[in-house]
Amino acid sequence: MRQIAVLPYRTSSPELDAPIFILLITTRGSGRWIIPKGSPTEKLPAHASAAKEAEEEAGVLGSTCPTPLGSYRFRQRLPSGASVWADVDVFPFAVTEELESWKEQHERERRWFPLAEAAGAVDEEDLRALIRSFGAREFRAATQARKLFDTVNRRTGVAAMFARFQKLLPQQGNFFDLFERHATTLVKGADALARLLQGGPGKAEHIREIEEREHDADAITREVLQTVRRTFLTPFDRGAITDLIAAMDDAIDEMQQTAGAVDLYEITEFEPEMCDMAAIIVDAARLTAEAIPLLRRIADNGQRLHELTERLVRMEGHADEIHAAGLKRIYKQIGRKDPIQFVVRQEMFKRLERVVDRFEDVANEIDGLVIDHS
Repeated sequence: MRQIAVLPYRTSSPELDAPIFILLITTRGSGRWIIPKGSPTEKLPAHASAAKEAEEEAGVLGSTCPTPLGSYRFRQRLPSGASVWADVDVFPFAVTEELESWKEQHERERRWFPLAEAAGAVDEEDLRALIRSFGAREFRAATQARKLFDTVNRRTGVAAMFARFQKLLPQQGNFFDLFERHATTLVKGADALARLLQGGPGKAEHIREIEEREHDADAITREVLQTVRRTFLTPFDRGAITDLIAAMDDAIDEMQQTAGAVDLYEITEFEPEMCDMAAIIVDAARLTAEAIPLLRRIADNGQRLHELTERLVRMEGHADEIHAAGLKRIYKQIGRKDPIQFVVRQEMFKRLERVVDRFEDVANEIDGLVIDHS
């Protein structure tokens, strides 16, 4: 049998090294720690069904990425006493609100765990592996730069030219720090965009936050470009730096353009497909924020970087499908009745699609570096 689940998460801050916390709940019978899960609802997409389980079982609301993180298997005991294998698709769920009362609050306990402790608290080995892989700290620990050129060259296996490049960047150009600061603006902007598309009274604040993050990103991009001009780099290295920061900056620019469209057209209600695309953007920003620090030791982290970029590309394809389905649905519903409103909604879909496309561009730039230097 197939089931669906969410992995509810939050961070203590938007910084790249901020600890990740996972929300677990207890089963109603044995009191084991699990994630919110259940059977899919025919009338809802799988990720929407999983979000409904999160609200009913754990009392949390948030953005559910429609692209599953992975799956795990466990033995499901039936009322008859028999047991069957259940395969559970798990969707990343960025928690934005904890409810004070919810359907099953008197039947379960909920608790936030640090990521490593959450992995240790669940019984299913596949689920443990999924939780550990979710922004795993060990990958970030591997990004610490070595001080000596010969150590970098010997231990990472990086070609001599790129080893010199890696040594040069932190000392003279500080490029890695700038990339990571920019990735933080992507995370903050994506979170604000998702909250904006959830509706509610905080519209103006969310738009202002996105605009501020875009201004922060512009300042970082200018600093990168100015530093490129001041630093001795080969033409190849210069192009890699400017292409990557430009792709990242395009992503936050498109977020700001999307928020501007919401303000310009005074949109207060959003299509479910728009919210799904916003959830993909949140997860894309999270994956980018994990990938960028790994560039400090690209040879050692090549496999993980490829996994992350592959997922980003897959998410972009999923967003295209959601975009097409949403446009088709609203055209049937309002295309002929209210063409102006259809054009407005179409513009919103187009803006959101461009944000996701820019994250795919970032993935392609990172993947190019991995191919060239790992």
